[in-house]
This record gives sequence, structure tokens and C-alpha cells, in this order.
Amino acid sequence: MSGIRKPRVMSGMRPTGGLHIGHLVGVLTQWAQYCETAEAFFEIADLHAYTTGFKDPQAIRAAREEMVAVWLAAGVDPTKATIYLQSGVPEIGELEALLAMMVPVSWLERVPTYKGQIDALGGEIATYGFLGYPLLQLCDIAVVRGERVPVGRDQVAHLEFGREVVRRFNFLYGEGRDVLIEPQPTLSEFPEVLGTDGRKMSKSYDNAILIADDEETTTKKVRSMVTDPQKIRRGDPGRPEICPLFALWKFVNPLRVDIVAATCRSGELGCVQDKTEFADALNEYLRPVRERLAAYRRDRAGVTQIIEEGTQHVRGIASGVLRDVKRAMKLL
Repeated sequence: MSGIRKPRVMSGMRPTGGLHIGHLVGVLTQWAQYCETAEAFFEIADLHAYTTGFKDPQAIRAAREEMVAVWLAAGVDPTKATIYLQSGVPEIGELEALLAMMVPVSWLERVPTYKGQIDALGGEIATYGFLGYPLLQLCDIAVVRGERVPVGRDQVAHLEFGREVVRRFNFLYGEGRDVLIEPQPTLSEFPEVLGTDGRKMSKSYDNAILIADDEETTTKKVRSMVTDPQKIRRGDPGRPEICPLFALWKFVNPLRVDIVAATCRSGELGCVQDKTEFADALNEYLRPVRERLAAYRRDRAGVTQIIEEGTQHVRGIASGVLRDVKRAMKLL
């Protein structure tokens, strides 16, 4: 059984600020599992961050090592996965330039997030780079010969675009063989973690509980959380199914879920008591992660070394992919 080859999985994150508990219980927990079950490649997607944050390059630069420190603290094992810097692999950009020669603009314009994000964030982000975001994503995958990509249902269109590009390239230049691998989606039902205001947790909504928050800050944020608007005082029956705080209990301490639900419905459990107990449970849940994060922050040189070694490893793979592409296009 030990001779069975593990699938090659690729995923990444943009360094755009502090990671919150939604990242932890969703993406990072899954990444830690991939370290055991797959040949995993995790990318610091700093070039992607410039598509919307190009005015603040220092913020992007400062967030890179901090983000990786959180990955490591959350259980991503650098001895079993490759962590690398997107901008440190110039082959990605060169591959994007080559593939761009045969990608119809209409394919990019029909990606649902293109117009949706412009409507949400403003016309200023309607740049050449933002239009080409899905193509750059494909190149991230292609340069490591990624076979599987964990995506949520809202990201399937991006990956399907990439698969179409691979099919077109192989048809035009492959001469009967597949030069590029067509990546397969691994549908991941990332849990939607609600923020302090009841909306999806996000730094942009200012409703996030950050992994790096201290315990006092975490407790303060929990106490500010919205709950059931009809449960005004202790004794009033509650509706845990609509309460953002109750939803978080499922991640932090599943063994408490049934008890919290029952006592909330009966009115025995008041919201103030619930918040106090949950804040204590959340801080206990996060404590080992935060302790490891503090250690990685003290060892910035070690984090940097992990990134540099991973980036060099990826460059070795990427140079071979780029050579194959150039040969297929008669550039070599």
C-alpha cells in the first residue's frame, strides 16, 4: 500500500490581512489533512492580491510571512507539504503570457466573478490583471502539475475556465498528447462561519474574530455578537437555528451543541451566560494555535526559510512545465 502514489493537490491564499476562525475551521483544517493524504502545494498568492490591492503593496508584503505563520500554527506541516511564494516563481508569469496568446477575451469576460466583483468593489479594479485573474490561477495550478484543486461551489466556474484553456492548448499544440494536465475539482463544502453581526465572517465587514486576536479581544468580540432578536431576557425561549453564536458552538465544542440548543429553547440559558461560556470555550480552542503562532512569530527566519525552500522546489517543477509548453509552441 505504501507504493500508491498520492494525488497532487494545489491550493492557495492571498496575503490580504489577518486570518479569522472561518479560515481555521474551513480551509486550514482541510489543508492539514491534505498534508497526510496528498502531495500538497500551498501558494502565497501575492500577485493575486495586487489585482485588488495594488495601491498598498507594503500591506501585501507585510502579510506574507504572517499568513504562513498562521498556516503552520494551524497544523500545516512544511515537511509534508510545499509552501511557496507566487511572485518567487517567475515561470508562472511567463506561462500566463504564453497561454494568453490563445485565450479568447470572451472566455474571461463570462467568468461570473469578473463583473460581480467590479460591481461590489468599484470600477477601479477593472484592470488587465483583474480580467486575467482566472488565467493566472490556472498557471498557478499548471506549473506544479496540479491534479486536484479543492474549491467551493462558487469557484467551480474559475476552474472550469482553466480546464477549457488546457483543452484548447492541448488541441492546438499537443500533437495528440496532453502537454498540460487538466485539473479536476475537489468540491469542498467549506463551512460558512458567521461573524459577530450575523453576516459571513470577513475582515471587510469588520465582523471577524481573528486567529491572532488575544483572549481579551476575543471575549469582547463574542460579547458583541448578535443573537436571537426575539430573546430579549433570560427565560425567553430562543431559536438557536438562527443564532450566529450557536452556529459557532458546532465548530468549537460539538459536545455542547445539544445542551446549548435545549437550554436555549427552554429559556434556561440566557444570551449573556451563553456568550460568556462560549468565549471561554473559544479561547481554549484557539489557545494551542495561538501558542504555536507566537513561536513561529519569534522564528521569522525559520518561516522565511520554509518559504524560500518551497519556492525553489516549485521552480524546479515549473521550469520543466514551461520547457514543455515552449517546445509544444515551437519556441524551443
